[in-house]
Amino acid sequence: MKIQFYIRFHTKYGESLWLSGNTEELGNNDPDKAFALEYLSEEFWTGAVTIKKKDFPKSISYKYILKKEDGSIIQEFYLDRKIEALKKDIENIQIVDTWNYAGEFENAFFTSPFKNVLLNHKNLKIRKYDDKNYTHIFKVKAPLLKKDEVICICGNDEKLNDWSTSEVLILSKEDDWWTIKLDLSDSKFPIGYKYAVYNYKEKTFLGYESGNNRLLYSGTGKHKVTIVHDGFVHLPNNVWKGAGIAIPVFSLRSNKGFGVGEFADIKLLVDWALKSGLKLIQLLPVNDTMSNFSWKDSYPYSAISAFALHPLYINLYKIAGKEFSPKLKTLKKKQKQLNDLEVVDYEEVMKYKYSVLRELYEVKGKECLATEDFAEFFSDNKHWLESYAAFCLLRDKYKSSDFTSWKTSSIYKKAEITKMCSPKSASYTEIGFYYFVQYHLHLQLKEAADYANKKGVVLKGDIPIGISMNSCDAWVAPEKYNMNWQAGAPPDDFTAVGQNWGFPTYNWKKMQEDDFSWWHQRFSQMNNYFDAFRIDHILGFFRIWSIPANAVQGILGRFVPCLPVHINEFGEKSIWFDFDRYCRPFITDDVIAEIFSNNTEFIKDTFLVKNEFDGYDLLPEFETQKQVEEYFSKLESTVENEKIKLGLYDLITNVILFEEEGSQGLEFHFRISMDKTISFRNLMPPVQDKLKSLYVDYFYKRQDDFWYQEAMSKLPQLKAATNMLVCGEDLGMVPHCVPEVMEQLGILSLEIQRMPKNPKTEFFHPNDAPYLSVITPSTHDMSTIRGWWEENREKTQHFYNTIMGQFGDAPTYCESWINRAIVMQHLYSPAMWSIFQLQDILGMSDKLRRENPNDERINNPANPCHYWQYRMHISLENLIKEKEFNEELSDYIINGGR
Repeated sequence: MKIQFYIRFHTKYGESLWLSGNTEELGNNDPDKAFALEYLSEEFWTGAVTIKKKDFPKSISYKYILKKEDGSIIQEFYLDRKIEALKKDIENIQIVDTWNYAGEFENAFFTSPFKNVLLNHKNLKIRKYDDKNYTHIFKVKAPLLKKDEVICICGNDEKLNDWSTSEVLILSKEDDWWTIKLDLSDSKFPIGYKYAVYNYKEKTFLGYESGNNRLLYSGTGKHKVTIVHDGFVHLPNNVWKGAGIAIPVFSLRSNKGFGVGEFADIKLLVDWALKSGLKLIQLLPVNDTMSNFSWKDSYPYSAISAFALHPLYINLYKIAGKEFSPKLKTLKKKQKQLNDLEVVDYEEVMKYKYSVLRELYEVKGKECLATEDFAEFFSDNKHWLESYAAFCLLRDKYKSSDFTSWKTSSIYKKAEITKMCSPKSASYTEIGFYYFVQYHLHLQLKEAADYANKKGVVLKGDIPIGISMNSCDAWVAPEKYNMNWQAGAPPDDFTAVGQNWGFPTYNWKKMQEDDFSWWHQRFSQMNNYFDAFRIDHILGFFRIWSIPANAVQGILGRFVPCLPVHINEFGEKSIWFDFDRYCRPFITDDVIAEIFSNNTEFIKDTFLVKNEFDGYDLLPEFETQKQVEEYFSKLESTVENEKIKLGLYDLITNVILFEEEGSQGLEFHFRISMDKTISFRNLMPPVQDKLKSLYVDYFYKRQDDFWYQEAMSKLPQLKAATNMLVCGEDLGMVPHCVPEVMEQLGILSLEIQRMPKNPKTEFFHPNDAPYLSVITPSTHDMSTIRGWWEENREKTQHFYNTIMGQFGDAPTYCESWINRAIVMQHLYSPAMWSIFQLQDILGMSDKLRRENPNDERINNPANPCHYWQYRMHISLENLIKEKEFNEELSDYIINGGR
């Protein structure tokens, strides 16, 4: 059987098209073995393969690949075109395809939240208009049809009813495609045709698709069928808009809570969302972070497992059931005490929950682990569950999650851990406890997720960019991470010294060796509960801010990977290269006086040594920030000692360049914010200008194509691994190539009013948001609308007069009408999603808003030891009862077109 492929695509010089599919002739889905197509015309590429009938599979699936002149490839979005078994006498199949660009808006509507929740309309029972003896099969997609609407086809041929709108040929729905089989053997080609929308129930023609007529050039032949994949019906594709709420699970408050939000509380949040017109709930990461059993474990982005759920969110009564719930009565007093608190007392909640979990395991564990349901859960999750349980056992045994300090099993050995987790092992009783807890967490989150979907509400999760240095993932596969680097962020609006998250960075080359299996498993796990997810710091897939292990502050980092500056480039700029002047901390008497004021002699005597350049060097025991941190950790904690410590940090960062390790003094990287250093200020102006020119080229020009290739070597494969809606957190120092990559892949961007991506503007206006984006006035890393209003009077005034269009002086405090106006701006935005922190929604009501806006902030990135303990100040049950407010909010959302 011969299959002739035609693909409508306009290429540029040097580009070529290839075909990849699930047969040997098409390379068995291996892009490196794809079938090469030939250029036919400005409009088409073509190619033919022959497959023996006996070897013809039940279904051939395939997609096209564009190979660019620079060697990079772009693949189509979906692998959903299929050639299925046709009539027995068919010997020739002609395929006419339309390229499916991942960035097409319509593709978003075939992702999980839309297919399974938001646009999950029941298919109409309509009669088929297919001809028994057909020569052509037409297929097209139309995701945004309303109730009772179907697709029909009309054209300038008798078979297509000569453009009649009273007698139409209606297509049938097969999976994602609208399709019809027609006999065009008596037709004259070319045929002009269009798709149209028809109300099947009311028998009403509603209108044609936009654009020029489609043309079908090919005729018919004996034993031949033509299949036409026409892409999307040309209908308005940016009209669907939704609104959502963002809140961490731990922040939820219910009347029956245990001082913290639980997975079970998500159902109450869904009930409120329904009354308010909200279609999406966005959560922070819910993975286990139990590293040292202190309040520092409240940081949700430092997970000890990328797969395990946090016991913090478990509902004890659901595990106990009716039989054992009465035994928990002794906890009622403590439960009420914790639940009455304004904030989460992480340590107390975990202390009591964990002790009760132990008791419940003693009475219910053995029976639970013997069930078929648990056996199925274990089978599905064994790839991470065994190692996680062993990690927790060893963490508790040695009172540390730092596996490098363990006396046994500090190096992961699969056979050893498999033996430890065997039911015959002496350790199995303890191992079983972690299985038991994870199984019940799974059941409770799954129940909440299913409830949300059934009610028509989407759950959106959050995938952190990193894992904890002391995590099960790092223990099991340390080669997949750069353990000698720490991930973070360069200086920004949050902190002038950058951020150090303390996570190891990814060894992408190693991860690529097994086709990113760890990421595939991670997405699969997320897909159990979530319909969409936010990629935390998506810029890390282009390059990650990497900080040496001996540094404390993020300002000592650099982007990895990154094209360095070669030593010859300094000569080309007429810069005399002085290694000691540029690469070592610049310390003179004036520098010491500027940083330390009255303590200069003490600093010189204690931490410095004179050098040959009439300046100073740090003593060997104080050369790194980690050494300084260690020294001061042993001293009394005083304001003066803290000032000295931070001053020494400043001395260490007072450099211009970092040498590329292993380059033998030939390659260098600029220190971020070089021009703000005292070292730079002490250079001659001509040298400053020349260095700054190189600096701008290094950070803003030379890396762009390189980072584009880096992202495209990872993100397309990762996005293809899931059908969840992917949203990127693309904030910070954004390379020029980021919007292009995200647009190509159909990844939604994040737009924040007070963090414009255009450096020439002070604020971003919601009206300017791209359709494929999430827009929000604030995130968990920021102050709320009300908190921000009071931070900077000058900015607030400018915002009030320009963005809000108000005259006169801005109110000192963010009154409810101001908060409401800002929310409304976002609701009316063209962005697909407007998502708000709950605090910003409640800020619209004088009755429901919190008294002090400073108590509403979830996280402060400037504080690396922030305690994540924000809770709602009113219960979800009471919020559901606020009928007037909920109806007003619903009206605002509807008026905003959402």
